[in-house]
Amino acid sequence: MNTNIFKQTLASVRQQPVLSIVAVTGTALAIFLIMVVVMMQQVMVAPFSPESNRDRLLHAQYGSIKALNESDGWSSNGPISEKSAKALYKSLDTPEAVTIHQAFLETSSAVIPGGTPVEVDLSKTDDDFWKVFDFRFIHGKPYDKAAFDAGLKQAVITRSVARAVFGTEDVVGREFKLDYTAYSVAGVVEDVSTLASAAYAQVWIPYTSSPVETWNSGLMGSMRATLLAKSRDDFDAIKKEVEHNYAKYNEEIVPTGWKFVPFGRPYDQETASICFDASSEPDVTISRRKRFVVYLILLIVPAINLSSMTDSRMRQRVSEIGVRRAFGCLRSEIALQIISESLIITLFAGALGWLMSVVFAYLCGSMLFTQPFSATLNPPSVDVSMLIQGSTFLWALLFCFILNLLSSGIPSWRASRTKIVTALNGNKH
Repeated sequence: MNTNIFKQTLASVRQQPVLSIVAVTGTALAIFLIMVVVMMQQVMVAPFSPESNRDRLLHAQYGSIKALNESDGWSSNGPISEKSAKALYKSLDTPEAVTIHQAFLETSSAVIPGGTPVEVDLSKTDDDFWKVFDFRFIHGKPYDKAAFDAGLKQAVITRSVARAVFGTEDVVGREFKLDYTAYSVAGVVEDVSTLASAAYAQVWIPYTSSPVETWNSGLMGSMRATLLAKSRDDFDAIKKEVEHNYAKYNEEIVPTGWKFVPFGRPYDQETASICFDASSEPDVTISRRKRFVVYLILLIVPAINLSSMTDSRMRQRVSEIGVRRAFGCLRSEIALQIISESLIITLFAGALGWLMSVVFAYLCGSMLFTQPFSATLNPPSVDVSMLIQGSTFLWALLFCFILNLLSSGIPSWRASRTKIVTALNGNKH
């Protein structure tokens, strides 16, 4: 694209300022709206600390068991026990690390003698939890395998909890009480956004330090498993290994009268983000199709209006087109120039719309990204790094190109088909 295109576009904008402003504003608002929708999906799958390895994570949030005697029709769906999690997932050889941690948060009270109790979101984990998720430690370190195996009452807390409970951040080694049980602080980490659905909490403790309930012959409980693969290429191998574990474990639990149903578990990040039902496997294809329909609607509606404005601009330039055609300019060259001019305006407006969407998402993140099935009442915190992703920028660029083709394709084709004599007389038709 040479510099003449830019000069011609600038001249066209100066000649028709009102139409140009309306076109830029309409395009910017269209890109703004669609990018907000994209960001609402992206924050569920895009990597950010402490879930920076989302592209390599596999999740087993729930488990499903059915009675061996199918005529009974009994089933149970939900979090599983430590015993089941170990048999099905912890014994895997292919993943880099596997952690067993609490499926749902608990609300607990943290306090020091003479202090004011602070409500915190508590999660119980194993020591491998800190290998799967990359927390940013400010002070201290996580509890290790020795502490976990011994059931030591150690805790990792966030910066905000340290300030609220102790009045300062460097509190490693100090004691506080969690629901009347004394714990010592092993480490302090940066606050975690609730959008990190697998890693989020405000206080983490070894699940061996506190009772964990089980039911259904010890098969179901309150735990889940998260697997960190060495590479996405290992996903198929991991799932085959999991299938083998299911078959083996089902043979062991025959005396209980139950059997585990896998439903395709464990799920990658995208599948896990739409998993709201423990009794069936999420359909990623349908979910994607719904999103693309929404994107299409959000693109077509403004494209129709922008196409009308582009057509109006061409009416005022019909004599120019006639002169160019009279001097031998090809129809394809005229159509390409019109599309190129429109693309420049669209890219400028798209960049403006993308910037608006980032600012809006950052300022209104607590409202925009509220999760429908969240285990905490804390609003989600949004960091700019969560919003400015390479994939998000590529989506914005793609939508700009599509919107440009939809809005300028027909007007450019009609303008290039105008007869020379008609165009020289100032008439488009």
